[in-house]
This record gives sequence, structure tokens and C-alpha cells, in this order.
Amino acid sequence: MSTTATTSVSPGGAAAPTVPSTAPGSRATGPGRPGAAVVHPAGSARLNFLGVMKGEWIKLLSLRSTWWTLGITVAVMTLLGLAQASSLQYFAEDAAAAGATLYGAEVVIGGYQFATVTIAVLGALLMTGEYSTGMIRSTFAAVPARLPVLAAKALALVVLTVAVSAASIVGGYLAARPALTDHDLVPSLSDSTTWQVFGGMAFFFMAAAFMALGLGAVLRHTAGTITAVLGLLLLLPGVLQFVQIDWVQDLVSVLPLPAAVSFLSLGDMLGSNELLSAWEGVAVVGAWAVAALVAGAVMLRRRDA
Repeated sequence: MSTTATTSVSPGGAAAPTVPSTAPGSRATGPGRPGAAVVHPAGSARLNFLGVMKGEWIKLLSLRSTWWTLGITVAVMTLLGLAQASSLQYFAEDAAAAGATLYGAEVVIGGYQFATVTIAVLGALLMTGEYSTGMIRSTFAAVPARLPVLAAKALALVVLTVAVSAASIVGGYLAARPALTDHDLVPSLSDSTTWQVFGGMAFFFMAAAFMALGLGAVLRHTAGTITAVLGLLLLLPGVLQFVQIDWVQDLVSVLPLPAAVSFLSLGDMLGSNELLSAWEGVAVVGAWAVAALVAGAVMLRRRDA
């Protein structure tokens, strides 16, 4: 099939516009004709949520910082689990003198406060890293609604924090098992308290990651976000605990880390929270995470990239 064009010459010698003509047997390709090629305007295509999720997952796993933070988290949990187990005899003596009960699951996750730092850093980098490189403009150009991007990042963090929590628990368990066996404290998977501690640690890791992600969307700066989230998680409770005023101590109890102690501490080994029950602590920690994500979502919608 072929298409020819004819050019007519005006009396003044000027060439008239070329008009395409269709040779016999050829197929018409003009607009509105059968077989016409339809050209969509630029930007009309939109990613669905699965596409957004896939993109965020690829970005997350392609960063070396992701693997470094995950590896450091597992290493910290394993080494501190070993350190706790090495001092288990002293903990046992103190617990016996105080009439308290020791739980092996608490020994296994003894390093969770330090590991929370690396998890929070990961959550912050997932958002602020795109602002520092300028990639966030491309991301929002592809997903103008913006909120699916935040949701996809949050879901990616859920998968990673559950995986790293499981790996950290296994590492801490293997490191502490010899000492736990000597003291008959090996945690049993048929014991509900074991699942409370292990599941509670994973939940707190996710909450810390969400807080960092939400604050990252608000502050848009890596150093500022990490400083803010670590100040909220670690510095603020440490400073305020020295202010011996009732309402200040009540405030300390509802900060994220002290609230997490309410469901992570079965005895007194990891501290205690006299204000909140275990389920109240879960609700408070969840509320902090949700508040950070909501603040991040609002700022994503209101401000330019």
C-alpha cells in the first residue's frame, strides 16, 4: 500500500499546501478514519497503585543505604542479645532478690531500643532521599495525586520492617540460646507472652518507621528529620524523666518509647509503664504513627515539590 501527495501551484507561483491522497488499495490513516493511529496527549497516562508500589519497592531495594540499615539492625539486635544473655546471671539474681520474674523473650529483644534508631533512619531516608536528589519531582509528575506515593512507601516499610524484625529475633535468639537454656528461660512459641514481645517489637519498629516517614514528608530534610524523630523517640523521654512533676511524668508515659515499654516489658527488665496497660500502649504508639503520616499527607498535598 502507498500514499502519495499532490502539490498544486497557484497562479502567482506559490505552492499550495500539500494534501495527502490515498492510492488505490491503500488504508486510510487520517483522524476519524478506519485504522487511524490515535495519539494520546502527553501526561494522559496514569499509574495505578500497583505500578506505584512496584516503583517504590524498586527504589527502596536499589539503595545501598537500605541494605546497610537492615544489616546494622540485625547485627545490633544479635550482639545486644548476646550481651544481655552474657549478663543473665546478674539479671536473674536481681530478679530473684526483687521477687520478679524473668522472661527469655525480653532477653532476645534486649537491643530493640538501639535498633529502632536504624529503622527510623530507613524511614526518613525513604522520603527525604528523593527530595535531596530532586527525584521527587519526577515521582509526583507520574503520580499527581501524591497520596498513593506515601501509601506505597508505607507499605514497603511494613514489608521490610516485618522481615528485619524476624531476622533480628532469630539472630538474638541464636545468640542468647545457650545462656537461656542454662537458666531455663528459652521462650516458647506456644506462650502468648512470647508473641506479645516479638510481635510488639515488630509493631514498634513499624511505628518508628512511619513516624520517620511522616516527619520526612513534613521537614523534607534528612538530617532534620532524623534529629526530630530520634529526639522524640529517645532524647525527650530521657530528659523529661528527671523532671519530677506528676503531669510531666504522665506526659513521659505517653511518649512513643515509654508507651512501647507497656507491651514489650513483661517484668521489670526493660523498664515499666505504670500509667498504660499493654493495649493502651499499643493504641498510643499507633496514634503517634498515624499522626505523623497524616501530617505528612497534608503537607504533601499543600506544598509544591
